[in-house]
Amino acid sequence: MGFSFHSIHKPFIIAELSGNHHQSLQKAKELILAASRTGVQALKLQTYTPDTITIDHTGGLFDITDKNSLWYGKNLYQLYGEAYTPWDWHEELFAYARSLNLIPFSTPFDETAVDFLEKLDAPIYKIASFENNHHPLLKKVAQTGKPVIMSTGISTILDIQESVQVLKDNGCKELCLLKCTSTYPASPENSNLITIPVLQQAFPDCSIGLSDHTLGIGVSIASVALGAKVIEKHFTISRAEGGVDSAFSMEPDEMKALVDESYKAYLSLGQVQFGIQKAEEKSIAFKRSIYAVNDIAAGDVLTRDNIRVIRPGDGAHPRHYEKLLGTYSPVSYKKGEPFKI
Repeated sequence: MGFSFHSIHKPFIIAELSGNHHQSLQKAKELILAASRTGVQALKLQTYTPDTITIDHTGGLFDITDKNSLWYGKNLYQLYGEAYTPWDWHEELFAYARSLNLIPFSTPFDETAVDFLEKLDAPIYKIASFENNHHPLLKKVAQTGKPVIMSTGISTILDIQESVQVLKDNGCKELCLLKCTSTYPASPENSNLITIPVLQQAFPDCSIGLSDHTLGIGVSIASVALGAKVIEKHFTISRAEGGVDSAFSMEPDEMKALVDESYKAYLSLGQVQFGIQKAEEKSIAFKRSIYAVNDIAAGDVLTRDNIRVIRPGDGAHPRHYEKLLGTYSPVSYKKGEPFKI
């Protein structure tokens, strides 16, 4: 049986390998081993070459000229040449991930990558935000019949609806949409997680998650409270080692904290609950009730000096307190006895 989003009963955490392997197969395997020890469920690669994404050209938008960019000074072809994962590594990395009980899959960036990943029996396909308008790729992926995860960065709701329709029209039966802010790194302020329940309302047949490029785990944890079932985070052993995505990648201790805390957040959601839970029954004793705080003889006037609203909680309900003041006690009480009605 293949992977299904319907089988997810806790946050599904994906470690994104991306280009942090520094073009070393051994480094890539070290990353996978480190990821497996954090408790993540899945390991994701990216499947492309510079030539399947762009052409070797300079000028205009082919050059990265934003001085705030992590990749300033390169052209697109150079960036992808530095970041891509060689295709002849994939089979070994998939097998290694599986041996560590991780689910390996990838983001294809063109149709040839889909054909290649099918030979590796990829159980899931991921569509990146920058590719979610690539209709030929969407069709190819959908036609595999595998579950699809699609990021929704830099997309209007109409863009998303169009892409979802292309996927469904071509055979996609299980789809997860990830709220995504396509800045690297992203900030909490531009994450706009309140979009997650809106996405769920707009696409009730889809699972919803988060592709998180912020630093730390706070944004991801918050997403679980808003309904995220899937969380994707870039992963590195150490940001100090550098790498194309290292500046916004999670280190092992952080990823383990994300796994642990997101599960706690998920468990805490529970169900709509009012009244007294079984686990709370012993705590009833610590609520307030009416008690005799001095000896009271039958017929004594009840005053603030001889009855009070205090803990524990086995006396009369405090709602009766003000009505009792000035009336006569029907029976006697010793100091420290619960007042009964």
